[in-house]
Parts: sequence; structure tokens; C-alpha cells
Amino acid sequence: MVSQRERRADPYPLTWEIPLAIFAGSLLALVLGVHLARGLANLAAGAGWAWPAAARLFTSAIDVLEGDPGAGLDHVAPIASPDALLAWVFAVELIVMAAYVVLIWVCLHRWGPNRTLGVATAGEARRLLGRQRLYAARRVIRPDLYGERAKR
Repeated sequence: MVSQRERRADPYPLTWEIPLAIFAGSLLALVLGVHLARGLANLAAGAGWAWPAAARLFTSAIDVLEGDPGAGLDHVAPIASPDALLAWVFAVELIVMAAYVVLIWVCLHRWGPNRTLGVATAGEARRLLGRQRLYAARRVIRPDLYGERAKR
């Protein structure tokens, strides 16, 4: 049996642009997660919300990961303790990574190599054919559920 993937010809070769964009987006998401966690840790400690300047975004992320809650900020007082900062960083980065896994799963099912091509969604079929026509053709559309063998 030939699968749908084997019947399809893909004229576009895989190049370096897509992996580079994924890597750059991942790095940016992780760095922004570090600064979001630092801002939340300082906010919880009573220092208020603070965000570093764009020029110091990447350079101060390393200092934040080393436990410096004031890295890259002009003035913040009082600031969170290093233990609280690292706990916030761990929690936020865990959420960022979980969101990234969900995003990858959705993208692979939508545009990945094993996606189903040429099949209407349930909403598109209902809108095109109408509910009554779908009900009348249910034995042809889903013989596994409504056909003669399914009754047995």
C-alpha cells in the first residue's frame, strides 16, 4: 500500500533558512523568558516591574542566570534574592518550553511532512454539503462507524 507521502512530490529542497529561523526564535524566546522571570521575581519582591534596555537584552541574560536580579537594569531596589530569582526563571522557562512543544506539534500537524492533504475539515464538509446530506451519506463517508460491518 502506497502512503500519501510517497505519492507526493515536494519541489522545494530543505535549506538552512528554516532551521536558522527556528533556532533564532527559540533563542529569543528563552532570553525573553529569563527577563520575564526576573521581572516577575523583582515584582514579587516589591521592586516593581523593570525591563532591560534592548542593547543589554542578551548580555544581561547570562548575569541573570548566574543569580544577579539587577543585571542590565539601571535602578531597582529592593531586588529579589538569587534563590527566588532562579526559581522564577525555572518556572517561566518550563512554561516557555511547554509552549514551544505545543507550537511544534501544531505546526507539524498543520504543515509537516505527515499532514493530510486534500481532505476537508468537518466544518468545511458541513458547510459545503449541509447536515442532512452528510447524515444521508454517513454510510459512505464513515463505513467503519455506520456501515454494515459496524452494525455487527
